[in-house]
Amino acid sequence: MSSKPVRIAQISDLHIKPPGSLAYGRVDTAKALERCVAALNEFSPAPDFVVISGDLADTPTSVEYDYLKRLLAPLKLPFAGIPGNHDSRELMRAAFPQADYALASGPLNQKVEIGGLDLVLLDSSVPGKPHGELDAPTLQWLDATLASSADRPALLFLHHPPFVTGIWHMDRQNLLNSSELAPIVRRHSRVRLIATGHVHRATLTMFAGVPTTICPAPNHAVDLDLAELRQPSFKVEPPAFHLHTWFPGEGFGSVVTHHVPIGNFGGPHPFFGPDGKLL
Repeated sequence: MSSKPVRIAQISDLHIKPPGSLAYGRVDTAKALERCVAALNEFSPAPDFVVISGDLADTPTSVEYDYLKRLLAPLKLPFAGIPGNHDSRELMRAAFPQADYALASGPLNQKVEIGGLDLVLLDSSVPGKPHGELDAPTLQWLDATLASSADRPALLFLHHPPFVTGIWHMDRQNLLNSSELAPIVRRHSRVRLIATGHVHRATLTMFAGVPTTICPAPNHAVDLDLAELRQPSFKVEPPAFHLHTWFPGEGFGSVVTHHVPIGNFGGPHPFFGPDGKLL
């Protein structure tokens, strides 16, 4: 097993529209992605890989995917994407034909090996529907894939969270068959993290005994309306991405996730002066 840490940047919910269009008439998702790409390129040490966990396009159309590819062209890091509920499997397959999809048609599942780590990318999209579901071929592929390399740690990525967040209008469109995912995860102890998107805000819980996260978005966030006071809404909050670092160690090692804000902020400022004393 590799003795080097592996760093995986996760970005999610890009919602790219045709050039000149704003999401919901307010959000410039293209400009947000440009800032995100710049932040990824500048981050040190450079991530080993970038996973885009769904909703790459917004409508979707081939024009949006063409624009997305132009916006991603400056990214200096290798990447792979999986569909969200705003995506089209067929258009994504055409836009990224070089991806090593596990199936010749249907779900865009992938396995990517980075150093001593396996990234298992699951297509939870349901064509034409907002909710998520892992179909039978995907669940069978996942079980077989996890069984095929029992000595390598694995991170699972999908768009729809397999847990309730408390945000009412999002919970009704999360992963509806999470009960079918759970026994597979429990069966394979090499799964160290489940990372999702869809809700546009950083969230952490446990699912099937494994830490499970939702990635923030580079553009806008779903309103944290836990009291069910408002209609489905969004807010423009500080953009961010997740950085998942796998550290080798006993068993399958450990994973630490950092929330990385996108933007220019003060610092870094020293804690100590030239005399070594705390300022």
